[in-house]
Amino acid sequence: MTALTQRAAAAGIQTPGLRWRIAEHLDARLGDPSGTGPLSYARTAAEDAAEQFPADACALLGELGIQHYYVPAEYGGALTCFPHLLEIVRTLARRDLTCAVAHGKTFLGAVCVWVAEDRAGARHLASLVCAGEPVSLGLTERTHGSDLMAGEVVAEAVPDGYRISGEKWLINNATRGRLVCLLARTSAEGGPRGFSLLLVDKHALPEGTFRTLPKVPTLGIRGADISGIAFDRAPVGAGCLVGKEGEGPETVLKALQITRSLCTALSLGAADHGLRLAHGFAAGRELYGRRLIELPAVRRTLAETYADLLAMEALGTVAARSIHTLPAELSVTSAVAKYLVPTVVDDILSRLRSVLGARSILTDHHEHGRFQKLERDHRIVGIFDGNTMVNLYALTAQFRTLFRCHPAREHEADTLAATFCHTRELPRLRPHELSLLARRGSSVLGTLPTGAEVLSAQASREPELSRAAALARTLTRAADQLHTGMRAARPVPGGAPVESFDLARGYSICFAAACCLGVWQHNRRTLHDGSTAGLWNSGLWLEATLARLVDRLEDAVPGSTGPQPRRPSAYDPGLRTLYEAMLTRLTAQYEAGELFSLLPGRIAEGPPC
Repeated sequence: MTALTQRAAAAGIQTPGLRWRIAEHLDARLGDPSGTGPLSYARTAAEDAAEQFPADACALLGELGIQHYYVPAEYGGALTCFPHLLEIVRTLARRDLTCAVAHGKTFLGAVCVWVAEDRAGARHLASLVCAGEPVSLGLTERTHGSDLMAGEVVAEAVPDGYRISGEKWLINNATRGRLVCLLARTSAEGGPRGFSLLLVDKHALPEGTFRTLPKVPTLGIRGADISGIAFDRAPVGAGCLVGKEGEGPETVLKALQITRSLCTALSLGAADHGLRLAHGFAAGRELYGRRLIELPAVRRTLAETYADLLAMEALGTVAARSIHTLPAELSVTSAVAKYLVPTVVDDILSRLRSVLGARSILTDHHEHGRFQKLERDHRIVGIFDGNTMVNLYALTAQFRTLFRCHPAREHEADTLAATFCHTRELPRLRPHELSLLARRGSSVLGTLPTGAEVLSAQASREPELSRAAALARTLTRAADQLHTGMRAARPVPGGAPVESFDLARGYSICFAAACCLGVWQHNRRTLHDGSTAGLWNSGLWLEATLARLVDRLEDAVPGSTGPQPRRPSAYDPGLRTLYEAMLTRLTAQYEAGELFSLLPGRIAEGPPC
């Protein structure tokens, strides 16, 4: 147990569990970001302007032992629960995406070893990671991008191991990292079994057998070490092989299911940062004789983006918990999460830009130019670990299974409860159950019809739930219609037809709706009081998030919700009341110094207790 975990566990009330205690204590240890510390807003802005690596911030995280959370407990680390890691990364990303990406890259570099379950190699790597050694993942090449099967880096077998030659490019921490988990061609003919993973320790390579490539200037995360590495017959021992020869692509794809699920943390942190900036500006800025936050259009924008953030939090949390509970379905869950959460947060930031106006593009003069940096930085999230189109294509490739298994045969009640309920204990990670295809469909989306029925029954006793129940029924019908379209979809030479990508977008939105319903049903009794009770009582956040998802579904796949009455206009009294109530909760969390979240959690820049 790291010092951070010990302090969190000793802090008193666990609400719920240790999850928020860790995030709160990490944020407190990092200090008030309005100050002058390594992770202060002023410092991160200055480093971004200078394109300087956040070395002091990463050193501070090392002192706090954050790297221990990149290592499973069975190998001597502190990682027992992926939702804990989600909240740690979210906390860092809320401060500075550059630092979160630069430091968190070690988990991405190491996760293939954990998935391969090569215990001897995992214990060796764990000791290095816990000691603070950075690890990078060498997948992409200059001329092949995401096409891993076209890779030209070769690992030639020799009696004592391999000789590596070739170049990996656009690799995070390729220069600063000591270790590189490298995907290399080990068979001349290539193919799915022609590539293997090797864990390369640069300190063990003879001089002249490798060189790092220059840092590449980037629009966002300017200070990150985005560079590359080239090998020239670099000798590595047989013990560097991760798993078995020829298993590299499969191991990588399974490992990416985990990292894609956790990438939501970067977007959630960015959304909190942007929404906090916009709310603070709107509350203090006077325009046309009144405060900006009093203008109806601004109020609606703030409330809707808040609802969007809470919907993505529900999806991100379910995805992180699914790593433990539903690993065989993670090929679907991770693709949905990695596509939808960054996409929605990009949209959140775009809408908030209109609230900030000119302040959104200033590099100085207002809040250290934080918003323009934030918006630039976040654009990278939708690109790495498989870009938006890669993840949508991953869904289209599973259409046949998804429509055949819809609605999916639900797992045991305990499994689904552990997937949705924040206080349920999670089973240990079972890498051997990860699969490249969800052969039984999606149990999470499979809960949508039942969840809608249960909500309708509850609405008969609690009339304030009626609008949420109607929205849930609309989304359920849309999911059925989308699956009918998926059944009719046929592959075309070179990939999937354009229409299939629209279906995948719609599927992702319905999946998010199932997550919102599941999270609400399984946690409403334990969160009906406390600082976030106002969101949970009367189903406020559930109705708001479902309303936003219906809007997004109609925009993404017109007509997918069926022959429904025309969507309510912005002047609909019910919607005005709904979003005014959401804005009240947003303002309450802002003024209390709390994270914008479904769960209670304080932030370092908030008022004293």
